[in-house]
Amino acid sequence: MARGMKTVSTRTPLMNRLAKWHIWLGWLVGVPIIMWLGTGLLMVSRPIEEVRGEHLRIAAEPAPLELPGSTLAAPGTGLKEMRVTMQQGRAVAILTTLTGETRRVDFATGAAIPALDAAAARALVAARITGGGKVERVTLFPADRTPFDFRRPLAVWQVQLADGTNVYVGRDTGEIEAVRTRWWRAFDLAWGLHIMDLSTREDSSHPVLILFAALSLTGALIGCVLMFRRRRARPPAP
Repeated sequence: MARGMKTVSTRTPLMNRLAKWHIWLGWLVGVPIIMWLGTGLLMVSRPIEEVRGEHLRIAAEPAPLELPGSTLAAPGTGLKEMRVTMQQGRAVAILTTLTGETRRVDFATGAAIPALDAAAARALVAARITGGGKVERVTLFPADRTPFDFRRPLAVWQVQLADGTNVYVGRDTGEIEAVRTRWWRAFDLAWGLHIMDLSTREDSSHPVLILFAALSLTGALIGCVLMFRRRRARPPAP
């Protein structure tokens, strides 16, 4: 009996200490846990296709791609990539140089195609995006100053729609490069909060996140240990 009482007395201070640590860790990690749960719920509340605006795209009628012989780039131009697509019934080659510059040429003749103006960008959005005819504003952004919700080094026209959707049309590609709905922007903010990176929203492995994840894991593990703590029996009621 004495041995049993001694065992309980030696375990009690340790359990009490763990309980205090658990409470303090709970206060410390409570806010990020609520944030993770809230942002996680927001991110899963809509299908990823809807977040990306895929449901707004109107599928273009497939057309056969003609490949006649053509000289598209002279030697020494530093061509990095060539993508051939159909635009307005003709084969167009989208060329990207080693320096990141992009331009379009006629695939059959190699003749340069002018960059899209605001009217052409607006017409493309009206034809390819559901609700694309309700345009609020059209703004050109150079490759080095693109909006945060685009985040690509490509000169684009930002076509703002009445429902809050931003459609980005490549000035030199003639293609719709991205569709950013309001839900996409909410998802993007939630993701930044979820990984604790609001600057780039891409770094999912940095010291702050690792620290709070480790503290949360520690608190959860201590809580699991405390589940096995023996509780003293209450005295019987008189």
